Amino acid sequence: MRKFKTESKKLLDLMINSIYTNREIFLRELVSNASDAIDKLYLKSLTDGSVHVDQDNLAINVAFDKDARTITVSDNGIGMTEDELEKNLGTIAHSGSEEFKAANAEAQGDAVDIIGRFGVGFYSAFMVAREVSVTTRAWGSDECFRWASDGVEGYTIERVAADDPAYRATCGTDIVLHLKENTDEASYDEFLSEWQLKELIRRYSNYVRYPVKMLVTKSRQKDKPEDAPDDYTPEWEDYTELETINSMTPIWKKRSSEVTDEEYAEFYKSTFHDWADPARTFTLHAEGTLEYDALLFIPGQAPFDLYSRDYEKGLELYSSNVLIMEKCADLLPDYYNFVRGVVDSADVSLNISRETLQQTRQLQAMARRIEKKITSELESMRDQSREDYEKFFENFGRGLKYGIYQSYGMKKDELAGLLLFWSARDQKMVTLQEYAAAMPAGQKAIYYAAGDSRERLAKMPVVEAVLAKGYDVLLATQDVDEFCFQAMRDFTAKGLPMAYEDDAAREAAEKAVADGAEPEVEDRTLELKNVTSGDLDLATEDEKKAAEEATKANEGLFGAMKDALGEKVEKVAVSTRLAADGAPAVITSEGPLSLEMEKVLSVGPEADKAPKATRVLEVNAKHPVFEKLRAAQEAGETEKVGLYAELLYNQALLVEGIMPEDPVAFATQVCELM
Repeated sequence: MRKFKTESKKLLDLMINSIYTNREIFLRELVSNASDAIDKLYLKSLTDGSVHVDQDNLAINVAFDKDARTITVSDNGIGMTEDELEKNLGTIAHSGSEEFKAANAEAQGDAVDIIGRFGVGFYSAFMVAREVSVTTRAWGSDECFRWASDGVEGYTIERVAADDPAYRATCGTDIVLHLKENTDEASYDEFLSEWQLKELIRRYSNYVRYPVKMLVTKSRQKDKPEDAPDDYTPEWEDYTELETINSMTPIWKKRSSEVTDEEYAEFYKSTFHDWADPARTFTLHAEGTLEYDALLFIPGQAPFDLYSRDYEKGLELYSSNVLIMEKCADLLPDYYNFVRGVVDSADVSLNISRETLQQTRQLQAMARRIEKKITSELESMRDQSREDYEKFFENFGRGLKYGIYQSYGMKKDELAGLLLFWSARDQKMVTLQEYAAAMPAGQKAIYYAAGDSRERLAKMPVVEAVLAKGYDVLLATQDVDEFCFQAMRDFTAKGLPMAYEDDAAREAAEKAVADGAEPEVEDRTLELKNVTSGDLDLATEDEKKAAEEATKANEGLFGAMKDALGEKVEKVAVSTRLAADGAPAVITSEGPLSLEMEKVLSVGPEADKAPKATRVLEVNAKHPVFEKLRAAQEAGETEKVGLYAELLYNQALLVEGIMPEDPVAFATQVCELM
C-alpha cells in the first residue's frame, strides 16, 4: 500500500469530516470531476487534429446496485495515466483541473468550462463510502489502472488486465463507491435509490453541460393477447431505459429573446415551488473583471412565512453551472428578501468546500449591482404598471419600510420613492413624490396619521382638521409605518414648482413663463409630521392669539384639570387645530415618541418596560363642552371638573384607538353623567 503524500491522515480526515457539512454533495463533486474530464478531452480535440471526438456521445453515467451497496459514476473523458493517478488522487489538494486550466487558459475559450479548483472534491466520496475505487484509461493508451482506498491510511494502484471485467475498452473513468453500513446516527441506504440519485443530479448538477444519464425504471402496458377474453384486464410491466436526467442548458444563459414568458414562469414555479406566476422577471448580465449572469423574479404573492423568524432569504448561487448554495443570503439586502432567482458566476471566491462564499469585494460588487437592478425594476413597475405595483406593495411593502427603519434612515434615498400610502383626500394609494407634487403652494411638510385602519383614521378630529386646511393626510395603517417615518424624518421631493420668497420674485417668474420660459422647479426637503404631534403649527396668527388669550383666561381651570389627571398628561392646553363643530378634545404628543409608537410597543415582548408618549390634552375652547367646564370651575364644583376631565381624556383616547386604563371606571363615569 502506498501512503498518501503530505500529512495525509490528518488532512484526509479534515476533508471527509470537517470541510463539507452536507454529505449529499458527494455526487455533485464526482459529476463535476467527470464533466471536467470530458472537457479536457474535448479541448484536446480542438487543439490536436489527431484526436477525434464524437461530441454527441460524450456523457456521464450514474448507476447503483442496491444488493452490492455500490454507486458508480462513469465518464468517457480523457482518463488518467498511472502517473496522473498518483499525482491527482495520491496527493490531497492537488487539482488536476486547476493545473489544466492554467496550462490551457488561452485555448479553452467558451467551448470548455473546467469546474474543478481545489483538488479536494473527490474525497467527499468518503463521507458516504467505506471504500472507493477508480478505474481509468487515458486517451491514447492501451493500459488501464485501478486506484483504490479506504480513505484512512493510503491507497493502491494496480494495472487492470485486459480480461478483467472492469477493464475499460475506451478512454474514460469509472468511480465505484462501496457505501458505508447504516448506523443509528446515519442511514446510507437513501443513496441507493433511483429517486434520490435523480433528485441529487437535478438539484446540484442539472446544468452541467454534458448529459448525466441513468437507467430508470418505467412502466408500460403489455400488448393484449389475441385470445384475450372480453373481460380482459390490461396488464402492466416494468422496464428500464437509459434516460438523461439533467437539462444541461441553463435558462439564464439564454438570450431573453430566446425564452418566452411562459418558459420563465414555468422555471420559476418548478424551481421555487410556487403555484403562481411571478409578478416580474428580469435578467442581468455582467462582463469585465467580474462576469456573471442573474435571472431574478419578484413573486406574485408573499410566501406564508415571509415575516417569520424561520424565513431564509437568498439567491441560488451557481459556479460554472454547478449549484453551490441554495440560498446565498449575502447577495440580497434584507428589504429585498422576497426576491428569488439564480446567479451564476465562475469568478466568485468560493471556500474550499464550495458550499459557502468568501467575503470579497467581488461578492459585494455583485450584491450592489443586483440591488440596483431590483430597485430599477420596481421603479419601472411603479411607473408603468401601477395596478401590478400596488399589488406587489400590498404583499411586500412592509419589508421596504422596515429597511428604512432598520438602517436608521440611511436607506431612505433608495427606498422612500418606492413607498405607497393611502391619500385621505384623493382616496387612493400615492407615493411621497405624488403627494408632494399635489401640495398647495406654501405647504412645508408631509402630514400623516398612523393607526390600525383607514376608516378610523379618516374620522379622527385631527385628520379632519388638517384636511379642512386644504392639506392632504397620508393614512398609514401598518405597525412599522410610524417607525419608518421617524427614521426618515424628511423626504426630498424632486422637481416641485419654485417657492418664491416674495411677490416680486414670483411675479417676475410668472412673466418669464408667459414670455415662453420654462417654469422654474426645485428639489425641496419636506418634514414628515404626524397630525397628532404637538408641533403641527398649522394655526393662523389670529388662531394662535385666540388660544393664548383663552389659556391665560382659564389658567385655573386647566390647572384643576391637570391635577385631576395627574401624570396621565404633561399638560392641558387650548387646541388650535380643532374647529368649533369639531371634537371637544384631542390627545396629542410631545417629543419623538408618538401615540401610535406607544401602542405598537405596548404589545411587544417587553410591554411592561415600554416607554410612554408625553401626552397633552388639547381642549376645544369653541366647543359647548368647554362652557360646561368653565361653569363648573366658576361654581367651585371641583369634583365635576375632575369628572369632566377624566371623561374628555378617556374619550380622546378611544378616538386614538387606545383603551382607557380603567374601562370600568370610565363606564361608571358615563353612567354618573347620565
